[in-house]
Amino acid sequence: MIKGADILLQALIDEGVDTIFGYPGGQIMPVYDRLYDYGDRLRHILVRHEQGAIHAAQGYARSKGVPGVITVTSGPGATNVVTGIADAMIDSTPVVVIAGQVGTHLLGTDAFQECDVIGLTGPISKWNYQIRRPEDIAWAVARAFYIARSGRPGPVVLDLTRDAQVGMAEYRHEECRFIRSYNPYPEVPQESIEEAARMIDQATKPLLVFGQGITLGGAEKELASFLRKSGIPSGSTLLGLSAVPTDFPNHLGMVGMHGCIAPNIMTQHCDLLIAVGMRFDDRVTGNTANYAKQAKIIHIDIDNAEIGKNVHCTLGINGDAKEVLPRIEALISAKDHSDWLSYADRCIAVEREKVTDPELRPGEGYMNMGEVVEMVSEVSGGNAVIVTDVGQNQMIGARYSRFRNGRSLITSGGLGTMGFGLPAAIGAKIGTPERTVCAFVGDGGLQMVIQELGTIVQEGTGVKIVLLNNNWLGNVRMWQELFYGKRYSFTRMLNPDYESIAKAYGIRYRAVRDRAELREAVEDMLSDDKPFILNAEVKEMGMVFPMVPPGKNMDEIMLNDKEWFEYGD
Repeated sequence: MIKGADILLQALIDEGVDTIFGYPGGQIMPVYDRLYDYGDRLRHILVRHEQGAIHAAQGYARSKGVPGVITVTSGPGATNVVTGIADAMIDSTPVVVIAGQVGTHLLGTDAFQECDVIGLTGPISKWNYQIRRPEDIAWAVARAFYIARSGRPGPVVLDLTRDAQVGMAEYRHEECRFIRSYNPYPEVPQESIEEAARMIDQATKPLLVFGQGITLGGAEKELASFLRKSGIPSGSTLLGLSAVPTDFPNHLGMVGMHGCIAPNIMTQHCDLLIAVGMRFDDRVTGNTANYAKQAKIIHIDIDNAEIGKNVHCTLGINGDAKEVLPRIEALISAKDHSDWLSYADRCIAVEREKVTDPELRPGEGYMNMGEVVEMVSEVSGGNAVIVTDVGQNQMIGARYSRFRNGRSLITSGGLGTMGFGLPAAIGAKIGTPERTVCAFVGDGGLQMVIQELGTIVQEGTGVKIVLLNNNWLGNVRMWQELFYGKRYSFTRMLNPDYESIAKAYGIRYRAVRDRAELREAVEDMLSDDKPFILNAEVKEMGMVFPMVPPGKNMDEIMLNDKEWFEYGD
């Protein structure tokens, strides 16, 4: 017979957990008291705010491919992780949140720091459950991990009452492998595989767009093999980036609002669109009424709810990409789509002339954001884990980073959570300490979570923070310039002295304004595994192009604030 708090900690260990991100408080204190004796088996990362815990756990999960674990107290402790739970839900990130709760005799009485965590998190979690007895802890933990990491991953919330933590019960670990009515890996009928193969062999202008489902399903090798045999050109969603190397044959780059011109244009001219592990987000489709209307669409996804939800598909295959792609590949003919690929040549040339070269090779004036991102990729050899915050830093970081390895881009895609970048980078570095982790952040997002510099120092985490500092809320300012008549309403930032802040935390710091010093500054930053803040003072009114404006079709692309892309004959 052991205490419920011990049952919880032993159950976490038996699920393979070795790291917890958290913040103690009144109603989770029995767990923290017992955690004192588990230091040889469980590493606890003390964040400075519960928001930091959930985002760090997300970064840990995304970099390592296992669920991240968070422990917080009741009331405000639990509500402070709600944004991160919603973020994890929409981006399919496996995290297990354990929130303390008042005793069962106080439930519903508005007791001190009581909150209806179950009601609050139900719509934004894959599963949640309130544990009221110590006898139920082991069962709930096993079930939580199975749900969080199986099928389409997602966040799970356990609301742990004080009774359950202090009560006594026997502990026996039983791995959860099956839940009635929950089928995370549906069987795919052979007829669907054969129909997909027929459609692919008949297509003359096919395009494959893949999303994060490739990474979540561990299907990177299967995707690469399929693309090599089929000869089909590919594009990636934001979260799909790094599932294949940047220089993979016939890979055309990112699709969507700030994606590359070639895959966006080819989306509107292909005769077959194969969508794998992606959900047709509005930032990918633009105006759905005119999205790839000329094409037949095959949609492969582990989550049946996504098939046909946003875009009508000709053939929906509800299955795991790791299983489905090899089965289709076995039936298709090897092809050369060089004629169709030549369609991309003008797109690539125009993007280089009108967008890429002006961003990366301006020659004079303030540094552009893209120059900084490209330099980090060049010096790191494309081997770093790139973590971004949200805004211009995110889009520029995605566009100009180069990836050689999988699980190398971590960003808040669906919810677009400012403040995500810094704590997610901490979690990513803790999850993969052998890799260089670079966080691209803006001055707005950094200041939302700047207290987590304390976590970096206390844990000795060698995160490299690249501040793309333009003194604005850059993305909102850009939209105000393009679509709101340059009415810059409350987007100018009065920034602190970042050097003094870095000094206060004992973190190495360097500011760079002159591009002639950029390479040396980046090399200095990456020369060791210690934390570093590189304050890159970039062009204040920088823009992110190309851009498909909201509500437009994917072939209506702005090259800059004056020119639009025209394919011609």
